[in-house]
Amino acid sequence: MDIVLIGGHGKIALLAAPLLVEAGHTVHSVIRNPDHAAEVEATGAKAVLSDVESLDERGWDELLRGRDAVVWAAGAGGGDPQRTLAVDQDAAIASMEAAQRVGTERFVMVSYFGASLDHGVPESEPFHAYAEAKARADEHLRGTELAWTILAPSRLTLEEPTGRIALDAAEAGEVSRGNVARTIVAALEQPGTTGTFLAFNDGEQEIAAAFGAVG
Repeated sequence: MDIVLIGGHGKIALLAAPLLVEAGHTVHSVIRNPDHAAEVEATGAKAVLSDVESLDERGWDELLRGRDAVVWAAGAGGGDPQRTLAVDQDAAIASMEAAQRVGTERFVMVSYFGASLDHGVPESEPFHAYAEAKARADEHLRGTELAWTILAPSRLTLEEPTGRIALDAAEAGEVSRGNVARTIVAALEQPGTTGTFLAFNDGEQEIAAAFGAVG
């Protein structure tokens, strides 16, 4: 596949890119800061300089045209509710609309465990803006005609990846970013994950086997 990886300098994206390349995919990692290009290209991906906050429809179409899949791993990083809305909701939705316009059918969204319009996070809490933005982006994705998968990892850690998860866990725990990167690869390789919201923690089931049993 020819993949556009949005948020290419993020911790998960930097771990996912070499795995995707190793799996035989061509990866275009979208970054905003040109100073990050060398680090991104060291993964085997091709760095693409673009600011997803400011792209118009034409810019999005040019970014996605001719690609087979979009992996959304971008995030505003919290702290600024307006920027969180601009990136995690508005830009994410704009990418979905562009994917439909130009025929990029596959879309993998990295969301979070518990993402829902009924998230229950009070407006007074800093996490509220992120919870709202992600929930609305996920809901928009569900309403598209894209072949979508929403990955919903629990609390992220920097632990070494085990390659094993607990899929559809009842309660949030934690999961290494390296394992999340591996779920991106598995989602793209397992057609049964299309149209699913996959919540997971670190666990005991091998990722490919867990995803292969979905659908």
